[in-house]
Amino acid sequence: MSPRLQAEAPRPSIAPKPSIDIRHIRQNPSLYEQNCIERNYKIQSTYPARINSLFEEWQAQQRKGRGLRELSNLLRRQLADPNSVNTEDLEGLPDIKSLTRDELLAQARVLKDQLSEIESKEESLTSEIDSLAAEIPNLTSDQTPRGDTPKLVGVINVPDPLEPKRLGRSHVEIGSELSLLDFSGAAASTGWGWYYLLNEAALLEQALIQYALSTAMSRGWKIVSPPSIVYSHIANACGFQPRDQNGEQQTYNLAQSASDASRGKPELSLAATAEIPLAAMKAGVTMEEAELPMKCIAVSRCYRAEAGARGVDTKGLYRVHEFSKVEMFAWTAPSHAAATAVFDEMLSIQTSILESLNLHCRILEMPSTDLGASATRKRDIEAFFPSRQAKNEGWGEVTSASICSDYQTRRLATRVRTVSSGGKLEFPYTVNGTAMAVPRVLAAIMENGWDEKEMVVRIPEVLRPLMGCLEVIAGKHRLKC
Repeated sequence: MSPRLQAEAPRPSIAPKPSIDIRHIRQNPSLYEQNCIERNYKIQSTYPARINSLFEEWQAQQRKGRGLRELSNLLRRQLADPNSVNTEDLEGLPDIKSLTRDELLAQARVLKDQLSEIESKEESLTSEIDSLAAEIPNLTSDQTPRGDTPKLVGVINVPDPLEPKRLGRSHVEIGSELSLLDFSGAAASTGWGWYYLLNEAALLEQALIQYALSTAMSRGWKIVSPPSIVYSHIANACGFQPRDQNGEQQTYNLAQSASDASRGKPELSLAATAEIPLAAMKAGVTMEEAELPMKCIAVSRCYRAEAGARGVDTKGLYRVHEFSKVEMFAWTAPSHAAATAVFDEMLSIQTSILESLNLHCRILEMPSTDLGASATRKRDIEAFFPSRQAKNEGWGEVTSASICSDYQTRRLATRVRTVSSGGKLEFPYTVNGTAMAVPRVLAAIMENGWDEKEMVVRIPEVLRPLMGCLEVIAGKHRLKC
């Protein structure tokens, strides 16, 4: 991963001021370097050492500035009252008592220019340190496997071992057979990577959304309807930055008018997930400990540029540029125990949904190279797609859940007043997880529910009340309640 440099997207004045723990980075450079290497952040692995080098330069400027400021103060005293400066005051400093008033004024002007140059250098060093620190990824959890191999931690709906695996039809073929999907029409209107959902597929999308919402809300999650456009600096603060090896853009930025650019109006982007506007909802806010955990669930359209080549393994609905998703997001007390409790709750909700949809899935603890900048730990659930067995043995990600500790709240200036620590202001932890990524789950239902003999897709029982009591999708011979 190569996050975009801050210089390419300068932080506007309205952006929340980040509070990165730079001291911890300086005191543990090898820890952060190794963490970057384990996550495949090769460029960022050099930043801890660079930060320490810059800090040493800053300290040198500080020492130089202290001496000059001390001399400047003595000059002002000498100008105000020649008898106020003693020989002892000048120990280690130039003798100014013998200078005329004009010479003192000239020396004062020189010192002012020198101090201005030092302060400018200090500001430049501090700014570079802050920018480098902001791009260093979160520290990785002890539960996260190092390397690039995930750890299998569970399964959902174990199939009958005696039942042979079938290749089956892809959801693209099924969608064409039953008039459920239109990719060519979308290619004409918008381009490849977009799609139309038709007939029961459009109903199935809404049923999946409502089912995911009702499942989470029954456990106390509060619904939010967020914006789909966010400031680019907010997306960066949340850890959403390009991941393509070729440096291609992964997010959609909105074009700015020349007038907006000249006025310094912040750049806007289409949100890749509701996680971003949800996290930003508390940017610059001080929360109360009693409010935590604050658990939200939102439906949004998500936009991913998804740079890179498209192939058979991404054909159809599996990797698209725009899609509906139901996202869970929470702020917790600033402790790993509190965050893990919500993380486990998210996984329970994900498991419950996928189990009731009759999908065969596996649960994976994801390795360090798969973590985004903000995550300290991540679990994915992959569903089995009969048509994808030549790719990853048929497994494809349908949900993800991550603990981000205080990575996002430090960058968004979100704080919590903790009564348990005497009213101290701390940074709450954030946790996020997919409740429903519609296109992939819809595709999995189509492939796993396909009945080749009857030429229909069997709808999971829990979704039938949300689809006009339909039991099957029968295409040309559409059934009615």
